[in-house]
Amino acid sequence: MTGAGHVLILAGRFDPTCDLVVEELNRRAVPVFRADTAEFPLRLALAACLNGNRWHGTLKNDRRTLDLGSVRSVYYRRPTRPKFPEQMTVEARKVAETEARWGFGGLLTALPCRWLPPPGREADAEYKPLQLRIAADVGLSVPRTLITNDPVAAQDFADSLGGPLVYKPFFHVRGTVRGQTAAVYATIVAPEDLPHADISTTAHMFQEWVPKAYEARLTVVNGQIFAAEIHADSDAGHIDWRSDYDSHTYKICDPPPEVAAGVLQMLDRLGLPYGAFDFVVTPEGQWRFLEVNPSGQYGFIEQATGLPITGAICDYLEGTGQ
Repeated sequence: MTGAGHVLILAGRFDPTCDLVVEELNRRAVPVFRADTAEFPLRLALAACLNGNRWHGTLKNDRRTLDLGSVRSVYYRRPTRPKFPEQMTVEARKVAETEARWGFGGLLTALPCRWLPPPGREADAEYKPLQLRIAADVGLSVPRTLITNDPVAAQDFADSLGGPLVYKPFFHVRGTVRGQTAAVYATIVAPEDLPHADISTTAHMFQEWVPKAYEARLTVVNGQIFAAEIHADSDAGHIDWRSDYDSHTYKICDPPPEVAAGVLQMLDRLGLPYGAFDFVVTPEGQWRFLEVNPSGQYGFIEQATGLPITGAICDYLEGTGQ
């Protein structure tokens, strides 16, 4: 649907990246209905009936009402979990959470419109083992990788590399420790620290350490590639740039043709219109794939480089992109 209808934005209340998209859609006079799934069911009401082959109804809060039939696209930006009455029992809350996911969430996914990203495919694409296999399959260079809960296997892998290796969490690990915000980032593991008994407690991912001249972020929107070098000028940032944003400098770049082709093939295989790809570029100029985030942040790249990523996202949501 082009030239009519609302963009439904599902995102947390405080999301600067989402704010960029809302501002640009407002500038284009595209109607927007923004909500967080955390508002359901206490502050967000849903009523819909199946009429023919479409769901017809409304989604409303204390400010606005959205006609579900008017939704042209959905921007799915890490909304937070539904919140329920505090007096609910633990058992009742579990049932309500399940029903909200499959009922409220299921109805939204049944809307006949484009999503960025499609939530089911986004969830599948978060699996790092799947990413690495597909990346290798499309011809991208992938570091040697071990997934294990066997301390001896980790020791053998380190011995085979003959040098340092890196531990990486499979998913975002964030929380609070003694009242302070904390996160787990990629960490260099010295071979002499292995085997370690803690490895047996859960699955761990280890990769060879790849020497880096710099890292690169490729933000891909509907076939358009926006590439930037990330130069981290601190020890922590050199290991994992996400751990020290203040040390970064950025530069627009052009990825090698085979890398550009590979990321487009990878998104096609994953069924995604958007992906934020991270690469290490070695001193010899080789691009090594690290990961792709199907809903990755991009605002810091756009702010530093001027790359028009927000505009490309809005083109897709508005329906002007193919």
